[in-house]
Amino acid sequence: MKPLKIFKLEINRTEIIGIVLSLIIVVLAYIFLRGTDLFYFILGISFVIAGLPFFIYLIVETNKTKEKERIFLEFARNLVENVKAGTPISKSVVNVTSKDYGDLNSHVQKLANQIALGIPVKTALQTFARDIDSPTITRAINIMSESEKAGGELEDILESVVNSVAQIEKLKKDRMNAIYGLVVQGYIIFFIFIIIMVVMEFKILPIAAGIGTELGGSDVSGIPGFPISPKRILTAEQLAQPFLWLLVIQGFFTGLIIGKLSEGRAVPGLKHSFILMVIAILINTGLKIFL
Repeated sequence: MKPLKIFKLEINRTEIIGIVLSLIIVVLAYIFLRGTDLFYFILGISFVIAGLPFFIYLIVETNKTKEKERIFLEFARNLVENVKAGTPISKSVVNVTSKDYGDLNSHVQKLANQIALGIPVKTALQTFARDIDSPTITRAINIMSESEKAGGELEDILESVVNSVAQIEKLKKDRMNAIYGLVVQGYIIFFIFIIIMVVMEFKILPIAAGIGTELGGSDVSGIPGFPISPKRILTAEQLAQPFLWLLVIQGFFTGLIIGKLSEGRAVPGLKHSFILMVIAILINTGLKIFL
């Protein structure tokens, strides 16, 4: 089955099964458990079932992209060695296909085949970068193409590109190491936020609702300045309903911020968003069941 693409996100059979299964669970829970605390807990479980395949896919794809960027350095260095030996770049690309580049093998072979068919090197390299869909590799290919167009020694251009990519990868690792403490702090702050919400929901709101009920049941409703009516009094459960959505929204955007800080892009932060949202849903709904 060919994966379905939505906004550059491939949806395969496993992810479709997860979505369908979660929808079935939601429908059954709505029919049999509607209005109970267990219903919201089951909703959290269904959310996990629906999101887990996407979560795993995102992690796998992110790791693959990082591995391809690492292997691209080796491919570029081999290309530089061949060009420095006096071999034209088109022939050099064909020569380096004999080496093993792991996840990059199919892309390198496609690049060599395009050049062998007479496609210009610049066009083939741009296709190579587009297929891999890595910002680092795309930037390197663009620099290589523009430098070649402007003129100059090709081997020097390639070597400069390799050094540039190596420096970018080093800076990425340094940034991740430096930002690790902030990532941990983001998780800690979110857990503190959950604790505050839990204390408010199970300790403070019941007291506030009790006071409101007493006032609403007294005669002060008829006194000017005390427009309190028993019909307007909300229970602690009703007051706490927005808390779950507040936790989910907080978890989603906290994850995106963590991804932006640690990897420079918000998309990798979706895995952090998923983790935080699941934790928030399960803790909030689970405590309602047991407490």
